[in-house]
Amino acid sequence: MSALPTPPPSPAPPRSRRPWLPSLRRGRQRWTTRAATAVSVAVLAAGGAGHAVVTGLDSDIDRIDPFKDMKNRPARGDGTNVLLVGTDGRDRISAEEKEKYKLGGEPCHCTDTVMIVHLSEDRRRASVVSLPRDSYAETPAHTDRNTGERHRAHPVKLNAAYAEGGPRLTVRTVENMTHVKIDHYLEVDFTSFMKTVDVLGGVRICTARPLKDPVTGLDLVAGSHELNGGQALQYVRSRHLDGAADLGRVQRQQRFMAALIARATSSGVLLNPVRFRDVTRAALGSVRADKGFGADELIGLGRAMRSFSPSSSEFTTVPIGDMAYAVKGVGSTLKWDEDKAGRLFRTLRDDKPLAPHRVRAEVLRVEVAPQQIQVQVENGTMTAGLGRQVDRGLAAAGFRTTRVPVNGQDRSLRRTVVRYDPRWDRSAESLAGALPGSELRAVPGQGPVMRVVVGADYKGVRKVRADDPTRGEFSTVTGDQVVCP
Repeated sequence: MSALPTPPPSPAPPRSRRPWLPSLRRGRQRWTTRAATAVSVAVLAAGGAGHAVVTGLDSDIDRIDPFKDMKNRPARGDGTNVLLVGTDGRDRISAEEKEKYKLGGEPCHCTDTVMIVHLSEDRRRASVVSLPRDSYAETPAHTDRNTGERHRAHPVKLNAAYAEGGPRLTVRTVENMTHVKIDHYLEVDFTSFMKTVDVLGGVRICTARPLKDPVTGLDLVAGSHELNGGQALQYVRSRHLDGAADLGRVQRQQRFMAALIARATSSGVLLNPVRFRDVTRAALGSVRADKGFGADELIGLGRAMRSFSPSSSEFTTVPIGDMAYAVKGVGSTLKWDEDKAGRLFRTLRDDKPLAPHRVRAEVLRVEVAPQQIQVQVENGTMTAGLGRQVDRGLAAAGFRTTRVPVNGQDRSLRRTVVRYDPRWDRSAESLAGALPGSELRAVPGQGPVMRVVVGADYKGVRKVRADDPTRGEFSTVTGDQVVCP
């Protein structure tokens, strides 16, 4: 083969007027290369440290096999389904904490909380479906773990499945009821719950009205509160605050989970391997989980949650058709609405959002439905037609306006005022939520009709929707709708 011809020499580059520039550029390139290398090494080191610290936590988890010998299970859909069960673990709590947080008595070895947590296939969404513990259920045939007696399939309340057959019977019962295949099982008791909240530095909870439960000792005034582990346990256990009973407690548990996600994703925990280890160790130090829920799953979950925000989570309760379904030998139960529940779990199996994206964060949750609130609008400004505009806006949002707005005595009002009788304070708070920035002003003896005096600060009516835990209807909220503003 002949040699290639030698190319002619390249012409000399023009002489630079700034001879120091090439060396500076070379210096910058070297510095940039070193910086990029350093960043890469740091990221890899953090990832390696993350895996190392989390892998060491595997030994802290009490391993069980809730899926052993299970047959005829539902088909697996997209995404991952975790059955989260909250149990009574007061036997692991100190005597001082028992007294402080009213946790006396013997542990019941039962489930206070049953939730399906669905992580979407793309790991951008977490959907939480609460299954009330008093739900009517039918257990498959099984052997009682306490007596050894063989039971045929029979009706129970959902939490009794755990008492009779532990995690395995609980998984079987839930799968039979929902036709959703459970991929992982996670059981959390009082101790790990309290420690996790404390390691995170507490969780912020807001309440529009005072919450006082003599049974758990919960005593919160209206407003915002930073709850430590013990106080958070009181908050999620309380069920004697109102007529909503267990469904009201389910709603508070969902609000708490939203607040917990908000704290975890905003505090830098998921970006700091050491803090992530501390939180994970607190959470897993006294839990039980299936053998497949290990370090790799924890790391994957932590990485996925780095991009989470409160709006990435959504919460609902399985729809209830009969609030007092009597069953002989069992008592009063909550009977699911079969049609609505079927649609809910089909949506979960199909890995679709439960809350339509177009309405997220657009509707404010309030206690009293707009349809129950009577409103008289007064124009407190010199702007002609403003009273009529506000009346129409409130009516469109569902409020029962008089449709006959009037002019107020004071036409120089700067801030919108909601005047109300203290006996209808919750209705007034719901109305004020629809008028951002408005001032609540109590007027004893005014009666049930709210009076809105429109000020110059009026910017429009915000849509509101009532939380109604006593009905248990199929409605979904996203985390950003229920956490503190």
